Amino acid sequence: MSEPGRPQGPPPFHAERLLILATGSLGAAFLPYWLNWLRHSYRSLDVRVVVTRNAERFVSRQAVAGLIGKDVPLDAWPDAPEPESPHVDYAGWPDTVMVYPATYHFLGRFANGLADTPMLLALQCTSALIGIAPALPPGATHSYAYRQHRTAIEGRPNVVVVDPLPVLSTHTRGRDALGAAPLPTLIERLAELRATRGKEHQ
Repeated sequence: MSEPGRPQGPPPFHAERLLILATGSLGAAFLPYWLNWLRHSYRSLDVRVVVTRNAERFVSRQAVAGLIGKDVPLDAWPDAPEPESPHVDYAGWPDTVMVYPATYHFLGRFANGLADTPMLLALQCTSALIGIAPALPPGATHSYAYRQHRTAIEGRPNVVVVDPLPVLSTHTRGRDALGAAPLPTLIERLAELRATRGKEHQ
């Protein structure tokens, strides 16, 4: 047990190959901070990142690429023919996927089985563990659609969803918006899921 007041280290994370999808929430602006934290906390972790077009409004691919030392593709089908299929790579390469942050729009598309981008198709097909951290506008958690979508997503055996946290809304200036939970919280939930699935396959 840690001593009172003593900073705790990062939670155990048994992933080896982590793929992160950043969607179009303002919280995507914090992705460089969390990537730097991952790099220092889990030195052997191999990290790749894909961003949506809307996420580019809040974080640049150049900044992310500089932190992970790899190209950062858009979650979009290529205009020109390519020898490899990105969705097959995204589904097969990682042992863990994080959607961080995940917008209301993403949740609805994923819950309904849509597959109109490489990452959405990969997430519908992958056997990797998937951790989702929603970031939502005021009132979203009371929405009928959100409750239905979340129930559907949490019914998937390889997926966990962490509750968002109250944050300052850039529109109302009140703490009625919901930001993505800290990355360590998502890692802890993924570790619990990994342990549960390990017991089921013993």
